[in-house]
Amino acid sequence: MSDDAHDDGAGGGGTDSRPRRTGWRRLLPTWRMLAGTVLLFLLLVVGGLIAGYLLVGIPPANSAAKAQSNVYLYSDGTELARDGDVNRENVALGQVPRTVQHAVLAAEDRDFYTESAVDPAAMVRAAWNTVTGKGRQSGSTITQQYVKNYYLGQEQTLTRKAKEFFIAIKLDREASKDQILEGYLNTSYYGRNAYGIQAAAQAYYGKNAGRLTTAEGAYLAALLNAPSAYDIGAHPENRPRAVARWNYVLDGMVKQKWLGRAERAAMTFPALARARTSAGLSGQRGYLVEAVKDYLTGHDVVDEDTLRAGGYRITTTIDRRRENALVAAVRNRLMDRLDGSRPVDGYVRAGGASIDPATGRVVALYGGVDYARQFVNSATRRDYQAGSTFKPIVLAAAVERGAVTQDGSPITPNTVYDGTSKRMTVSHGRPTGFAPGNEDDRSYGPITVAEATDKSVNAVYAQMGIDVGPRAVKDTAVALGIPARTPGLAAAQGAISLGTATPSVLDLAQVYATLAHHGRQLPYTLVEKVSRAGEESELPEREESTAIGRAAADTTTQVLRGVVDGGTGTAAQGAGRPAAGKTGTAEDDKAAWFAGYTPELATVVAVLGQHPDTAHQEPLYGAAGHARLNGGDIPAQIWADYTAAALAGRPVRDFDLQVQEGAEPSVSADPSASDSESPSEAPSSPGGPSGSTGPSSSGEPTATGAPTGPTGGPSLPPVPTGTPTPTEPSEPFPAVGPYGDELARHWGVG
Repeated sequence: MSDDAHDDGAGGGGTDSRPRRTGWRRLLPTWRMLAGTVLLFLLLVVGGLIAGYLLVGIPPANSAAKAQSNVYLYSDGTELARDGDVNRENVALGQVPRTVQHAVLAAEDRDFYTESAVDPAAMVRAAWNTVTGKGRQSGSTITQQYVKNYYLGQEQTLTRKAKEFFIAIKLDREASKDQILEGYLNTSYYGRNAYGIQAAAQAYYGKNAGRLTTAEGAYLAALLNAPSAYDIGAHPENRPRAVARWNYVLDGMVKQKWLGRAERAAMTFPALARARTSAGLSGQRGYLVEAVKDYLTGHDVVDEDTLRAGGYRITTTIDRRRENALVAAVRNRLMDRLDGSRPVDGYVRAGGASIDPATGRVVALYGGVDYARQFVNSATRRDYQAGSTFKPIVLAAAVERGAVTQDGSPITPNTVYDGTSKRMTVSHGRPTGFAPGNEDDRSYGPITVAEATDKSVNAVYAQMGIDVGPRAVKDTAVALGIPARTPGLAAAQGAISLGTATPSVLDLAQVYATLAHHGRQLPYTLVEKVSRAGEESELPEREESTAIGRAAADTTTQVLRGVVDGGTGTAAQGAGRPAAGKTGTAEDDKAAWFAGYTPELATVVAVLGQHPDTAHQEPLYGAAGHARLNGGDIPAQIWADYTAAALAGRPVRDFDLQVQEGAEPSVSADPSASDSESPSEAPSSPGGPSGSTGPSSSGEPTATGAPTGPTGGPSLPPVPTGTPTPTEPSEPFPAVGPYGDELARHWGVG
C-alpha cells in the first residue's frame, strides 16, 4: 500500500465521500440550509404569536366608541356645521329577534358560533383582494369587528390589525359568543348617524329593534357592509345595489337553514321610514356636510370609518355669501310660491350647484328646503333625466369630431335639419325606428342647428345624435365631466341625445363649467383643507385637461348665448350679464332644469317632482301655480337672481370666443321661441297630460305632410339615396335609449 493511499484512507479526520458541488450548483442552498431556515422562521412566528398574546391585553373601551365631532368650515374659515353627536341605545341580545341576529350573521360571519375568533385564511384572502384591486376587504370576523369598534379605532394600520388579532383571541376565551354578538350589534354603525341595532331600527323603520321583521333585519344587516352606499333614502340611485345585498343576506339565511325557502320567496323589499336628522344639521348644513363626506370618502382622502370616528377640521370651498344668495333665490322664486292647498306643490324639490370654472371650486350648493325635512340631496342625486340640458353635449361632440350629416355636410350651427315632429330618424339611408316628437307636437320644418337649440327641437337633435354617433356623444359627455357610470348613460343609444341619462345637478354643473372654461376641464372640488390633530391630509390632485377643443367649446357657447338672448332661456337675462345656457325638461315633466354660465360662474338649477311618502317621481303640472313647469320658467329665474347676487360688485365680462369655421351666426327665419325641450310627449293643453300622442314607429325617413314651421326659412337638404361615409361606426337601431321597453312604449318606438 502506498503512502498516498494510506494518507487518503487514514488519519483522524478522513475525507467526505460526497461529490464536490461545482459551478452554479455552489450557489444553491442545501436541504439542511432550507430546513434550518424554515425552522427558524416557524420559531420566530410562534415566538411572535406567543409574545403578542402575552403582551397585548384587553384594554378598556375606547373613546372612539363615543364619536368625536368633525368641524366643517366655509371657505372664509367661519363655522358651517358640526357632526358627531352619537345616536346610540344599547339593548340586550334577547331583545333582538332571532331572525335579525341570523340576518347579521348571514351578512357578516356565517360561522360565528362554530369557528374561532379569527380567520387567518380570510385575512390573507382579503389582503390579497385589496392588493390586486378587487376592492378593500377586512377579512375580519364579527369578533374582530367588535374589537375594532369597541376597544380600538378605525385606522387602517398593521399595528391596529395586530392588536385586533390578539385581543379577539383573548376575548373569545373570556366572553361568550352571545356576549360578543350583543356587543357587536350595539357598537356597529348603520348609517343615518345610528350606532347600534336599536338606533338603526328607529332611524330606518321608526320602531324598536324588538319589532323588526326578518326583511327589515336583512336590510339593516346589508347596511353594515357599506352604510352610505346602501342607504337608498340618501342615494335612491343605489337601490339596485342595496336590493342585491339584501337578497344576498336572505339567501345566506336559507343556505344556513335559518330561513325557509317558502318564507324567503314571499318576502318583498321593505319600505323605509323618512329619515330624521340632527337639529344641528338642519337647513342646508346637512346637505353640505353629506356632500363633503361623499367627496372625501369617494376620493379616498379618508375612509368612512375613520371619518366617522371624528376629530377632523374640514375647510370647504363653499362661499358663505354665495350660498346664502342661492338659498334666497330658491326661496323667493319657488318655495314662497308653493301653496299647501295644491297637492302638486307637496311634490316640489329643488337642487342647485355653482362652480367657479377657473378653479373648479364648488362655491354654492342647494340640496333641498331643509335637510331635517327632505333627507335626499337634490344637488347630488342621480335619478332624474337631464332632458334638453344634455343637447349641448351633442353639439359639442359634433363640432369636436368634425361630424357630418347624412348627406356628408359638416355640422355647424348653421346646418339645416328637418324639425318636423315625429320625423323618422335615418342612419346610412335607412329608417332607425326612432321618431321622437317635439314638445306639444309642434313641427318646424327646415331649421338651423342654432335655431333648433334656441327652441329645443327634439327632432333635430335626435337626428344629429345619430349623425354624430351615440357612442361619440357618450364619450364627449364623460370627457366634459359626467361620470361614466351615470344611470342611463352606459347604454349609448339614440335616445341619449335627448337627455335620458340621469346625471346629478352637480355633474351637469361640471359639464357647463368645462364649456365656460373653453373646453378645459378642472375636476370640481368641495374641500380646501382637511386636518386632524394638526396634521393635514393629502387632497386628490386635480390636473386640468382638455376635454374638447376650444373651437368646439366656444361654438357651443355661442349657440347657447342665443338660447338666453332669444330662445327658451330669456329669463336668464335677469342676471344682467352676458350668459349662455340651456333649458331642459325630463320625461312627463317630472323635472325642469336650467343650466347656464357667465365667463366667471357656471350654475345649474333643477326643480324636481317627488312624492313625499312613496318617493316616486311625479309630474310637476300645476306646481307653483304654473300650468306646466319648464326650465325657462322658475329654474331660469332662480339662476338669474343667484348669478346677479353672486357676481354683484364685479366687473361685467363678455365671452372671449374662438368659434368653428363656418359657425358665424346667421339670421333666424323665425324669431319666436317655444320651449320644446322634453324628450317625452307633453300635454297638448295646459294643466296636465292629455291622451297619447306618441310618435309613429313606422314610415319613410322623410317628413310626412307639410311643415308647420317657418315658410320663408332655409331649404331642407334632400334625403340621401346612397350610403354616405359615416363619421362613426354604424350602431344597431332602433335605439330606444337606456330605459328599454318602457321608454320605447312611451315614445312609440320599437
